[in-house]
Amino acid sequence: MMPEVAMDQMRTTPETASHEPEVGGASPTVFAVEDLGVTYGRTIAIEDVTFDIAQHEVTALIGPSGCGKSTFLRCLNRMNDFIDGASVSGTLTYHGVALYADDVDAVEVRRRIGMVFQKPNPFPKSIYDNIAFGPRLNGQRKGLDDVVEEALTRAALMDEVKDKLKDNAFALSGGQQQRLCIARCLAVDPDVILMDEPCSALDPIATAKIEDLMAELKERLTIVVVTHNMQQAARVSDTTAFLTTDVHEGGRIGHLVEVDRTDKLFTSPSDPRTEGYITGRFG
Repeated sequence: MMPEVAMDQMRTTPETASHEPEVGGASPTVFAVEDLGVTYGRTIAIEDVTFDIAQHEVTALIGPSGCGKSTFLRCLNRMNDFIDGASVSGTLTYHGVALYADDVDAVEVRRRIGMVFQKPNPFPKSIYDNIAFGPRLNGQRKGLDDVVEEALTRAALMDEVKDKLKDNAFALSGGQQQRLCIARCLAVDPDVILMDEPCSALDPIATAKIEDLMAELKERLTIVVVTHNMQQAARVSDTTAFLTTDVHEGGRIGHLVEVDRTDKLFTSPSDPRTEGYITGRFG
């Protein structure tokens, strides 16, 4: 768990962060979500989402298209701030700090909580400069070679690009570009990485490498991943949350059906809608 003094750096006006005690050997809570809702103008995207996300685990978000998985994911690092008309309600805390409090620095939130998107999005720069971009933006000028090497090593990419660091990142394969984007996140030493369908555009071999990487990274990070691939969720995640939509007068509204340990949710879900989705009977 991150120390309180470090958490205070997220605030423009520091105050003491409170942390929930560890109970019964369970993993500490990174995100506590209660009655979370998101609207885009008058359109309700998701509502009444309540569950905790544990530290050093992979949490998978599954559900049919349009149920609000990506919307929820963007709440966790305030990416919805960039969408006109987006409004977040309810309570969302990160290590005990209210993420949407007026005195929280959204830029610092996104440094601590990195994001990898569905389509690899390397910058039109060299491999080296892609990785060094974040540290340079944070004012770091010395030791960049070590930062780049460590980030690429942690992303399981260094051996493949060690002789190509000055080459344009667009010369990499799709799978390599996605691992480069992960390395770019790692270069600023985040606490959490959010992944929005990170393997949807990749072949099975590249997908396997990303999944292996997720298993390694969770030893030091917390990962939340959106996936439509049920097999992938079963393979990589410790906890799975299933979301779906209900039809209301104003349209379809996403909500959480259930969340549980992945092995239990996939073998004996509590809600018949979860079983129906996992077995392919609907969704």
